Amino acid sequence: MSLAHAILGFLSLEPMTGYNLKTACFDDSVAHFWSADQAQIYRTLDKLAEDGFAESHLEVQTDRPNRKVYSITEAGRGELHQWLNSKQILPAHREAFLVQLFFAAELEDQEIIALMEDQLVQHEAKLRQYQEIDLPTNHEAAFWRRIYRFQAMTLDLGKRNEQMYIQWLKDCIAAVRKGS
Repeated sequence: MSLAHAILGFLSLEPMTGYNLKTACFDDSVAHFWSADQAQIYRTLDKLAEDGFAESHLEVQTDRPNRKVYSITEAGRGELHQWLNSKQILPAHREAFLVQLFFAAELEDQEIIALMEDQLVQHEAKLRQYQEIDLPTNHEAAFWRRIYRFQAMTLDLGKRNEQMYIQWLKDCIAAVRKGS
């Protein structure tokens, strides 16, 4: 997936500033499967505008600095639709902890257990974070109900992944303690 397509997806919902995209969209909704920093977002917004997929206007504010608000163009909607309709290959999975575990025979049991327990704490915290996300379920507009239904599916996967990982870590810790 490209960052550009994620941004187009958010802009298809409503016009936003780069700051809104970072805080309300990437940090608060899709962080469990796609992250972006502020600089990446602004660079991508500039490129989307240059390519004609987004446009911006300056919103003058009296009590704060002016804001540059971006919206999706018809060309951007076409690009988003084409990308949404394309098949995606499975992502490459890279995880440093799994490399550590693969070569963990070099460590004492207590050392690898400590690493596993640290991972367990992190995954439990991530699961709690996902469980605190409250998507609206009773929105009156069918458009938003449909959007929230698909967002709930991605959140459900995030929760299930964390639950699976937590159980797997507990099983691994028990196996090392048992000497298996």
